[in-house]
Amino acid sequence: MSEQVPAATAGPGEGAAEVPPLPEVLALSGVSAMVGGRVIFSDVSLRVRAGEFVAVLGPNGVGKSTLLKTVLGLLPISAGRIEVFGGPSGRHNSRIGYLPQRRAFDPATRIRGVDLVRMGWDGDRWGVALPGRLTGRAGREARERVREVIALVGGQAYAHRPIGQLSGGEQQRLLIAQALIRRPELLVLDEPLDSLDVTNQASVSALIQSVCRSHGVAVLLVAHDVNPILPYLDQVIYLAHGGAVMGRPEQVITADTLSMLYGTTVDVLRDRSGRLVVVGQPDSHAEHRPQPRPRP
Repeated sequence: MSEQVPAATAGPGEGAAEVPPLPEVLALSGVSAMVGGRVIFSDVSLRVRAGEFVAVLGPNGVGKSTLLKTVLGLLPISAGRIEVFGGPSGRHNSRIGYLPQRRAFDPATRIRGVDLVRMGWDGDRWGVALPGRLTGRAGREARERVREVIALVGGQAYAHRPIGQLSGGEQQRLLIAQALIRRPELLVLDEPLDSLDVTNQASVSALIQSVCRSHGVAVLLVAHDVNPILPYLDQVIYLAHGGAVMGRPEQVITADTLSMLYGTTVDVLRDRSGRLVVVGQPDSHAEHRPQPRPRP
């Protein structure tokens, strides 16, 4: 079972009079998914509007990446309904920028960051068209767009270096630039903060929020740890084993809710600046995880 916290569908900046609702990008209604005959999650409902930053949270094995794949139409759902830009999942993927889970690049990888970004422009075609070899109007347009997105993520200083020589944070910024190059209206990011240190987690999270606000791009991001991204989020969806709780961070991220989901004591505190901090969260990579306690 899932629980929708009231007012979870409001977009950033809503609540003031005379402000029209932002366009709805994504809607999940009572969605369930099965893999290999096993129910991964059930009865998940969520609405995401343009310019919203939404995180999908929870330990390993609860279906976070599976949820993204259903949104992309890569996996079928067993119940419910998904609408992306008003149509079925998979129909409008040209309007979605997708960054899947990744492993670190081998230090010997020689392809330059700028060429990696360029692959997002026409990487679905045969071969790799390097920016320096393009001619005509199409070439000028591609080169200009590559420059724009590299500047957007602040990667000008290192984009022409081999990707294998860059830090994890620099690599991730360029991968985000690649996902943005076709001007998507929805950005789907699977574990973009994984393997980054705390400083880079914060800077990449701030970058993603900036893209949301300045370009009106909706973001659906999977993460294990909520703390690095918590200050930037509009909504969260916490998946437990089979169920979910959704809403605004201050509504969902409470000691009672998280303790119920994880089946063990989780504390939620405020730091000196007043920001929420989750402590005592079980190790997301542990092999054994307790089942969530039933709701009273």
